[in-house]
Amino acid sequence: MQHSVFFKPSTLAVAVASLCLLPGHLAASADNHNAEGEVVTVLGETYRHTATKSALAPQETPQGISVITSDAMQQRGVSSVSEALRFVPGVNTELRGGAVSRMDFYTIRGFDSDYNFYDGLPLQYNSWNLQPQIDPVAIEQIEVFKGPTSVLYGNIPPGGMVNIIAKAPQRTPQHSLTLASGTRRLAELQWDSTAQIGDSDFAYRFVGLVRKRDGQADTTKEERLVLAPSVNWYMSEQTLLNVNVYFQDDPHMGMYTSLPASGMVTPNPHGTTSPSTFPGSSHWNEYDRRVTMLGYKLQHRFQSGWVFLQNARYMDAKAYQENTYNNPAGLNDDQRTIGLNAYLTDEKSKGFAIDNQLSGQLTTGRFEHNLLFGIDYQRLKSDILYKDTSDNYAHTIDIFNPDHGVIDRGNLTFNYSQDLTIRSRQTGFYVQDQVRLGDLVLIGGGRYDLVKSDQETKALYQGFPSQSSEHADQKHFSFRVGGLYQLANGFSPYISYAESFEPVLGIDKNGKDFEPATGHQWEAGVKYEDSDRQATIALFQITKENTLVADPENIYGPKMQTGETESKGVEFEGQAYLTDALSLAVNYTYIDMEITKDTTGLQSKTPIWVPEQTATAWLNYAPYQGVFAGTEFGLGIRHIGETQMDAANSDTVPSYTLADLSVSYDLGGMDNDLTGSKVQVAASNLFDKEYYSCYDKANCWYGAEQSIELSLTLSY
Repeated sequence: MQHSVFFKPSTLAVAVASLCLLPGHLAASADNHNAEGEVVTVLGETYRHTATKSALAPQETPQGISVITSDAMQQRGVSSVSEALRFVPGVNTELRGGAVSRMDFYTIRGFDSDYNFYDGLPLQYNSWNLQPQIDPVAIEQIEVFKGPTSVLYGNIPPGGMVNIIAKAPQRTPQHSLTLASGTRRLAELQWDSTAQIGDSDFAYRFVGLVRKRDGQADTTKEERLVLAPSVNWYMSEQTLLNVNVYFQDDPHMGMYTSLPASGMVTPNPHGTTSPSTFPGSSHWNEYDRRVTMLGYKLQHRFQSGWVFLQNARYMDAKAYQENTYNNPAGLNDDQRTIGLNAYLTDEKSKGFAIDNQLSGQLTTGRFEHNLLFGIDYQRLKSDILYKDTSDNYAHTIDIFNPDHGVIDRGNLTFNYSQDLTIRSRQTGFYVQDQVRLGDLVLIGGGRYDLVKSDQETKALYQGFPSQSSEHADQKHFSFRVGGLYQLANGFSPYISYAESFEPVLGIDKNGKDFEPATGHQWEAGVKYEDSDRQATIALFQITKENTLVADPENIYGPKMQTGETESKGVEFEGQAYLTDALSLAVNYTYIDMEITKDTTGLQSKTPIWVPEQTATAWLNYAPYQGVFAGTEFGLGIRHIGETQMDAANSDTVPSYTLADLSVSYDLGGMDNDLTGSKVQVAASNLFDKEYYSCYDKANCWYGAEQSIELSLTLSY
């Protein structure tokens, strides 16, 4: 078997050249240093960096991490975490197209990721359709930790993780109200209020949102209500208690239905569909989700300087869905109609997660130790009812002239049903030591996990019942080590090794329980930082092992645990001020990914949704004097390379390049009392370019259409 070259010389040369050519003069550098000192206040006293679960800077961590601030999200007018990640290297977002907004799916360094964290605790997800989402209105920043992260967080895919940092109460009063309108009849109201409560030891924050708009697909709509209050109680100079609530109600969330590639990505004799085509029934298309999360953080600082943090959250969530799915054989012989089956899911999840951390510093000789000890625990119980007509795709729809009343809900007969109960529990014990010896930073950590998962299934097919169960009772140890050296010229070369694991349910043909799927990564790179610019170039190689594959002697029987996938590549991320008013952020990723072990003919194939090359750039101009003083201009370019259409790599999905634009004006230029208030226009996919994403030839989605949003923010 032939393997691709690890790194293309031209790719590496471009990245290194970009790093060296980043210009660097920033007149406001002193202000930047001051702002850096305010980060802890803005993010909250209980904030911990995702990469270390400590207050230590990401620049001291020998592993890749990217940060998206609330200002960047607001400037770009994003309405989901997936949209916020569009400019992050190594991440490919919106895998199911622009019309699907109910879930945040993406790949990180080639591996699927749908398991986010919110303030350091998992957003517990049942792997069906009930994925809690966090709206950007409640987000202070998003941190993307690249590569395996199990040493701190347990069960995580090897590509990396996304940690969403919540907006925290501030003692300094800040209040804002935002009204927005735009394409697809958008009507939106946001609010954000924070202050100390009188002369008390309490500070509050209350953020919220009401949004309504038409869905991208015909006959669909989207609605959302978010309420996120939180309170800080400064019990003493050493002790802080934060109590927080997140409530989200999504009575309508567009559509999930896919289209065949024919007439979209590939030619069809009858013409083409459009990004607004809805290949389903308006009488059988519903998604209603409600998520409530109640949490607290208790932090105590001992006189010795050690800090204890307990972070806990309870979740109660439910989602009801009515939908259809396509005949996997694709279009009928007429090349314009496709068969549909109707199905529904009714899902309820209740979960609890808690993380206990003790951190502090010790000095032994010339070595400074930043120690972290932790115990975390989580449990989740999900009840899922699934019903399916299973009637040989008896309902058909013309994708070029769809009849959205094709399904009569009163006459549906569900021939197949499943009643599932899923339970999972995970307990983790972890320790980390970040050691500094002069300019050398070393990090090492280990974690031991105990995981139990059970799934009980009761099925009924055409009156015939069946019952099955699967379980996993697994133990796993993960670790990471790394080193970074901070040179006097701002460069910090580093190298690291990290591991991940994911529990696997079931048994093999010999009745032996499956072991966890594991991953490991080698990463080497250089970080650079001064007052004017910041950049990281990283080379990585990730191998995931123990994935399930079919038994070639009985492809319909129990699976074998012999699969392996490898991802290797290079990432570049850089930001710099070209002048004191002009800044530029540039990102580039190259990934060479392939299935290296398989039993079903997929060996040496590239998984879907993994572009070989992606690149983004964002140019920002904010003059502080002259005729445009108070105005901020932003222009973004996103390029996503071609991807495979299906697992067999039988065809490709074309690459695409999109442009985004943002213009805002601070109303303080008209009246000093309005300083901080602004009017803004944000446009994504400015030239309304069509682009696509595919799972296979029967299931493709259009990317997001042109979106233009006009907003008015009043700050006081």
